[in-house]
Amino acid sequence: MDSTRVTQQTSTALPLRGELSHEAPSPRALRSQTFQGPLQWALEGGGWNVVRPSVDFVMLWAAVIAALGGVNGLLHVSGVRAPLLALPPLVMLLFYLRGLYQTRLRALVLDGIVPVLSAISVAAMAVALLGAFLNNQVPSESVWLRGWFFALIGVGLGRIPLAFLQRWARAKRLVGKPVLIMGAGVVGAQVARRLESHPEYGLAPIGFLDEDPRSVAEVGGRDVPVLGTVEDLDDTVARTGVKNLIVAFSSVADARVSRLIQRCQELGVDVSVVPRMFDTINDRVGYDSVGGLPLLSFSAVNPKGVEFTIKHALDRVLALILLILLSPVIAIAAIAVRLSSPGPALFSQRRVGRDGKVFDFYKFRSMRVAPRKDGEDEDTSALDFLLAGDIAPGGVEGEDRRTAVGRFLRGTSLDELPQLFNVLRGDMSLVGPRPERPEFVELFRHDILRYGDRHRVKSGITGWAQVHGLRGQTSLAERVESDNYYIAHWSLGLDLKILALTVVALFRNAE
Repeated sequence: MDSTRVTQQTSTALPLRGELSHEAPSPRALRSQTFQGPLQWALEGGGWNVVRPSVDFVMLWAAVIAALGGVNGLLHVSGVRAPLLALPPLVMLLFYLRGLYQTRLRALVLDGIVPVLSAISVAAMAVALLGAFLNNQVPSESVWLRGWFFALIGVGLGRIPLAFLQRWARAKRLVGKPVLIMGAGVVGAQVARRLESHPEYGLAPIGFLDEDPRSVAEVGGRDVPVLGTVEDLDDTVARTGVKNLIVAFSSVADARVSRLIQRCQELGVDVSVVPRMFDTINDRVGYDSVGGLPLLSFSAVNPKGVEFTIKHALDRVLALILLILLSPVIAIAAIAVRLSSPGPALFSQRRVGRDGKVFDFYKFRSMRVAPRKDGEDEDTSALDFLLAGDIAPGGVEGEDRRTAVGRFLRGTSLDELPQLFNVLRGDMSLVGPRPERPEFVELFRHDILRYGDRHRVKSGITGWAQVHGLRGQTSLAERVESDNYYIAHWSLGLDLKILALTVVALFRNAE
């Protein structure tokens, strides 16, 4: 197969809509400007900065009342227990100082666990110190611990449903914030497509501003129109009512961009900037200054350093524990596969891991054996099958030969359990980029930007891309981007977060 096929298909995978400049807004763009009503006000508008603190306030006071034994305990609180009344304002102050009331594009529930836990714990300790200062003794241990525990439960019961409500409303496009994008080039178009395909970020692109926009074909598709040049900023903001602007790469000189950002601030428009070196920036960026000149320092992840050595040691320990705990499930699955159709219980395939090393990748066999392939479970002539467009290989390729047992194993991801042996052998990690077949690796290495970077670390059973829905036949470019994001931002905490999200995804798929 011609190796240019992937590149050609990727560039035309998206529908090409919109002209080069000054198009009338599309119907979808017009709809994105009409977010209104109580739900929009409460979840995205000015009410969001009222709703969140209000919910915390109510739930914290409910926790204090429960800790004191009810309303009667609150009305007849003793001097020893009185310091507990300082818990709600102290917690809310710490939430504010920790930035928990700042608006984020996509805040996961897991991201809030540590700051919420630490803020409530610090506030509870402050209550104990306040009691010791005022009464020479802290509130009774049972009341104090109940206050701490009920505060954790109360905040969780208030914040989690609110977060899910906002996510649901964004996904249904019931709420959102219209956004302009400065720069209609490759990066700007990519930002627009990403926001269109992921409404959970809450930003709905309505158009671009650019002096000299590149053609639609050059940028791989542009779903919203170019509304004018950067000189039309004031008029466009007045016409559309947008309050958000994203600065992507454009042909405008940096000095003018700086002035335009200042003008946005004068107009009350929030500005976000895609930095020039976005593919080298991670959450380890440090800020310093030389006089009035800001400096950013970058700390790269070292996949061959001590931290990754600890990660791989923990991988093997956890893999061994999981193999022991899940051995009955593994045995039952193996027997079910053998009984479902003739052939072995395990299916092995050559995959590429860290530093390009090829290894045998194990799964439970989920398909009937194809006689024409000499007993192989799947067609390993991968180059005979390549999906059109920016789609990664995977899932069912060609004829669907899945058995009933195989469908169940794939639907519940139980077919992945034998990969714990790969982890135990050191071929894979619990968390990392999914390994690919050698023939695809050779093809994608030349045609997909930064594809080879994913082989800096060991492949994983689960990963950042998988927990965000990029499994099977999904966007290859997004998967590669997610894999490189994981490597750049790697930490043991991120691994734990991914494992937790994997468990959530498994329960969701099992429903």
